[in-house]
Amino acid sequence: MSKKAWIIFIVAIAGLLIALVVWSRATTPQVNINDITTTAIQPASKSDGNIADHALGKADSKVVLIEYGDYQCPGCGAANPGIEKVTDQYKGVIAYVFRNFPLTTIHQNALAAAGAAEAAGLQGKYWEMHHLLYQDQSEWDTLSGTERTNMFTSYAKSLGLNETQFQADLSSNAVSQKITYDQAIGQKVGVDSTPSLYLNGTKLSSNIISDVQQGSGNLLRDALDAQLKAAGVTPPARS
Repeated sequence: MSKKAWIIFIVAIAGLLIALVVWSRATTPQVNINDITTTAIQPASKSDGNIADHALGKADSKVVLIEYGDYQCPGCGAANPGIEKVTDQYKGVIAYVFRNFPLTTIHQNALAAAGAAEAAGLQGKYWEMHHLLYQDQSEWDTLSGTERTNMFTSYAKSLGLNETQFQADLSSNAVSQKITYDQAIGQKVGVDSTPSLYLNGTKLSSNIISDVQQGSGNLLRDALDAQLKAAGVTPPARS
């Protein structure tokens, strides 16, 4: 190849790389989490698509439990009933937050499922859809394309949502931005698997998660009780 041809080739490659960068920036939601407190409940903002953290319990509690989860993750599905039971028991004294962390390289439907939960949330039914997605995980985890959308829309219908609006929100910029924002926070705090539980900023051990998955949840209660007592709050009685 002549020197002139090499120059043309290099210029072409450089142009292609620049185009790819521009395209990436145009199509990938940009988030800024540099100045946020990752342990705090995040308000709606431009960075998260104007969709605030989904939180249950006592919003101003000094004890905050944050889960980073993937709706298609079998381990998350196994842990969810126990987490729901414990957080319901402690709802008067702690705050519980769920953030999206879809493992898209191994779970082909995780991102779409997160979108379904967020789309339902825009119509006030986030936790109801959250529960359904985990409860019926085996119904949709192998679906694709139209079948998957139809299944999620059937869930939306069962919850009394506007189906047309739900389908539009599934692929909206706001929902995409929210999921990307959650993932960015998860990456910042070091999430490397799901489910990951952080209690006041400290990652809980796999033993605690295994205990929840097995239906006990007492190790999670022990961790919550310790933080509540340190904050001067009396833990709820165990049944």
